[in-house]
Amino acid sequence: MNQQYRKPLPGASLDYFDAREAVESIQSGAYDKLPYTSRVLAENLVRRCDPAALTASLRQLIERKRDLDFPWFPARVVCHDILGQTALVDLAGLRDAIAEQGGDPAQVNPVVPVQLIVDHSLAVECGGYDPDAFAKNRAIEDRRNEDRFHFIEWTRQAFKNMEVIPPGNGIMHQINLEKMSPVVQARDGVAFPDTCVGTDSHTPHVDALGVLAIGVGGLEAENVMLGRASWMRLPDIVGVELAGKPQPGITATDIVLALTEFLRKSKVVGAYLEFFGEGAAALTLGDRATISNMAPEYGATAAMFSIDQQTLDYLRITGREDAQVRLVETYAKHVGLWSDSLKNVEYERALHFDLSSVVRNMAGPSNPHARVATSDLAAKGIAGAWEEVPGLMPDGAVIIAAITSCTNTSNPRNVIAAALLARNANRLGLSRKPWVKSSLAPGSKAVALYLQEGGLLPELEKLGFGIVAFACTTCNGMSGALDPAIQQEIIDRDLYATAVLSGNRNFDGRIHPYAKQAFLASPALVVAYAIAGTIRFDIEKDVLGVVEGREIRLKDLWPSDEEVDAVVKASVKPEQFRSVYNPMFALRVEHGPKVEPLYDWRPQSTYIRRPPYWEGALAGERTLLGLRPLAVLPDNITTDHLSPSNAIMLDSAAGEYLEKMGLPEEDFNSYATHRGDHLTAQRATFANPKLFNEMVRNPDGSVKQGSLARVEPEGKVMRMWEAIETYMERKQPLIIIAGADYGQGSSRDWAAKGVRLAGVEAIAAEGFERIHRTNLIGMGVLPLEFKPGTTRKTLAIDGTETFDVIGARTPRTDLMLVIHRTNGERVEVPVTCRLDSDEEVSIYEAGGVLQRFAQDFLESSKAL
Repeated sequence: MNQQYRKPLPGASLDYFDAREAVESIQSGAYDKLPYTSRVLAENLVRRCDPAALTASLRQLIERKRDLDFPWFPARVVCHDILGQTALVDLAGLRDAIAEQGGDPAQVNPVVPVQLIVDHSLAVECGGYDPDAFAKNRAIEDRRNEDRFHFIEWTRQAFKNMEVIPPGNGIMHQINLEKMSPVVQARDGVAFPDTCVGTDSHTPHVDALGVLAIGVGGLEAENVMLGRASWMRLPDIVGVELAGKPQPGITATDIVLALTEFLRKSKVVGAYLEFFGEGAAALTLGDRATISNMAPEYGATAAMFSIDQQTLDYLRITGREDAQVRLVETYAKHVGLWSDSLKNVEYERALHFDLSSVVRNMAGPSNPHARVATSDLAAKGIAGAWEEVPGLMPDGAVIIAAITSCTNTSNPRNVIAAALLARNANRLGLSRKPWVKSSLAPGSKAVALYLQEGGLLPELEKLGFGIVAFACTTCNGMSGALDPAIQQEIIDRDLYATAVLSGNRNFDGRIHPYAKQAFLASPALVVAYAIAGTIRFDIEKDVLGVVEGREIRLKDLWPSDEEVDAVVKASVKPEQFRSVYNPMFALRVEHGPKVEPLYDWRPQSTYIRRPPYWEGALAGERTLLGLRPLAVLPDNITTDHLSPSNAIMLDSAAGEYLEKMGLPEEDFNSYATHRGDHLTAQRATFANPKLFNEMVRNPDGSVKQGSLARVEPEGKVMRMWEAIETYMERKQPLIIIAGADYGQGSSRDWAAKGVRLAGVEAIAAEGFERIHRTNLIGMGVLPLEFKPGTTRKTLAIDGTETFDVIGARTPRTDLMLVIHRTNGERVEVPVTCRLDSDEEVSIYEAGGVLQRFAQDFLESSKAL
């Protein structure tokens, strides 16, 4: 610590570290020009950085230089049960590896506080029209996940610094927003800004509170858990001025979908955004949270709002203690994190967005940034006339309508608007169509309480939107099975069936195997489409029903902003949040000899298995010579392509394996839930049926869709998993060749683990998504970036080639990718080594995060 900057905090019985003084000692007047993010990072450096490196690190922030890496020490780690569980499986495996080499496994613990919330495991098997849906879905969740929950309970008792929120309590980001984040931490007599990393790309949800929180892969989270710094270079910090105010009837969902389109076009990928201006100041905290939540959809790493009166009001309404609210205000105003203290900030780049320009929007049919105004649906060929045939579903049938995801259910205005629309529909005798599987899955139990307080929960239940869970559900691809008759009709008639959800992701193949495409919409629009029953419907103009000769359209159901705000004011109360969260966080575990330090792995488990990262091929010599391509891929490959999270089908490689292991098909669960067992999870690698591997072509030369590969040198096409098995048996090192934006989407580490276990040594792409690139390095896979203008197409790569990677690996150096063609031609292609820092080089050369930690741990143990 740099103790010379530690001072008493006026108005509080705490100290703080004076980042302003440290910055001003280097350059007078510099602090007031620093963006919010830089001020938070500066405090972190002053409090935690090695004194010898402090001045050089701070100078990076002051002079906006990006020459040197500097350390960031997040205050805590938040996890959901999928990536959090796999991270903890890795730590349990690390304990085994340490014990086998003579170390003390009980000493392997998270160093920073870790909060794990079980929220990704529940599938909506029972829709919201079943009054017992919540209890039934929870019972199925417990049955299917007994192995996983047994392991998670062991971790709760075996590891120090661990807090576990059991299933059925809400979504990690919403709980983080409503309870877990104090905004300002107080530890060991020192006040400092709350910061965190989370094992989910939507961790920036809590940025709305002024908390610097970013999504990372499970492997990077493990690094932070184990007490290491998260090394970074100064990010691109972009100011986004919000002007004007939304038009009547426009929801936060409409705003964020318009912003997502705008910011994608503005190229903010990897940037830290800071929203400011009169428009930002007028947004409620709930509206801000909807915007911050979707940071990964517009490509940003963070989406910050500064602390102001709206922040304090939100902390009070969600039941935070008065003393904590006072601390937030006192600290923020004193150190320059209060909104009024940011008038002189200078951004290297600033954008302008007028909130009054936003119209009612949806996003689809495949990407969150593919905004389409509801009034334009017909013109784009999405909506349109359809002929109703009695007894049959229409073309474009909405088979799933889900009010889901923390994106929108953390925003009381959005949820209450949907409930009021449902009430208005009920009064007119309208109902959802019978083929629509409808559900309400809030991210917090407090939502149920304020809906009950306002007398609105029965209105949603009457339309089929009863509460099915307090979990991620449909947004995470856990939409559950369809009615068998409906599913069969979709198959028999090859129907274009769709989903409409209030989530943040609608990639092809994610929401449900039989929903060919999906649309993101506000909760109120989700209800409206359940009534319409088809996406081939002009939601603004077409008739939803006829009541006593009167044609009812959307405008007849839509509640006014004044009514929404009045219900929010009357119904949302601090005691609701206290009654939910105080008991939830009252449990504390006294760590002691309650459980053995080594987990007793269950040999027949298909959920939890000792990880293989210290044995087999991963323990042997690696080579970057003679690599064969496993796949040649187009732009925009997502982590859903690399390792899908949705339901496992019987005819998939994973399904066949689970059947052999004796698991009944009804309990196959999702790919996501099995990621603690590498034998199941490996079989998910490139298992997305929407994959286009350019090595596999139809007779007409077009790329064939499916989880397929072509094994070379034979040129034999087979299912992807069989190809991987073939290459594994041959001990053939592999490479993946790809286009731009490789690895976008969810921050799942298995998108990197799967390819590494398949034998992939390197990936050459036109560009990488930030989190996925770090995950690849964390698994010992080398990311290589083509120079601008060079692509798989300009190089005429068809997959028959072999590749070598030549050169010394140093940060962002040029390496040589040597292509050997079957005709004997040798082509040398310079590529950028995307090991961006010395730390990343060190992790890669060790074989990955876990191998590096094991080496350091054993060395330090010997030194003692």
